[in-house]
Amino acid sequence: MKSICVYCGSNFNGDPIVRAAIESLAQALTDQNITLIYGGGSVGVMGVIADEVLKRNGRVIGVIPQFLMDKEVGHQKLTEMIVTENMHERKQKMADLSDGFIVLPGGFGTLEEFFEVLTWLQLGLHGKAIGVLNVGGFYDPLFAQMDLMVEHRFLKPANRALVFNESNAFGLIDKMSKFDAIPDEVWFKDRNLT
Repeated sequence: MKSICVYCGSNFNGDPIVRAAIESLAQALTDQNITLIYGGGSVGVMGVIADEVLKRNGRVIGVIPQFLMDKEVGHQKLTEMIVTENMHERKQKMADLSDGFIVLPGGFGTLEEFFEVLTWLQLGLHGKAIGVLNVGGFYDPLFAQMDLMVEHRFLKPANRALVFNESNAFGLIDKMSKFDAIPDEVWFKDRNLT
């Protein structure tokens, strides 16, 4: 993988455990010469991951819509900044530039981006690995919800297995780098979940 898109929050609560995970992810990316693709912000977890990768002489590409640049939340020191007309164009550009996706702690926007690319993977619109850096069990309730979806037969087990769930950045990227095929049972061929 040459580039990974990181979805994360535009807020940051200062949690040292989250900060340590961000620093570890930045180190894992730069150690492997992987370009960070992200939402272009200078605030929150977004700003921290960009700063940490830049501090390690890594490459960072931000993708931000014009209305957020106008609010002065765009990072000013990136390797490259791409300004889009709207959020839809932003998300498509981020996906196009990336060889995989990692989810860090965040809010509604982070979950929306995560589920969009996960749905695209389920539908066969891309074949890129998706991983959750599950810092301190932050996403445990989300994975429990996915398991409940499988139990109630709204989600195939093969689709549930599409997401890597790791608490270690190096381990997560290692697993993602080995993702190269999607089992036939994942594709949305029929509605039978048995």
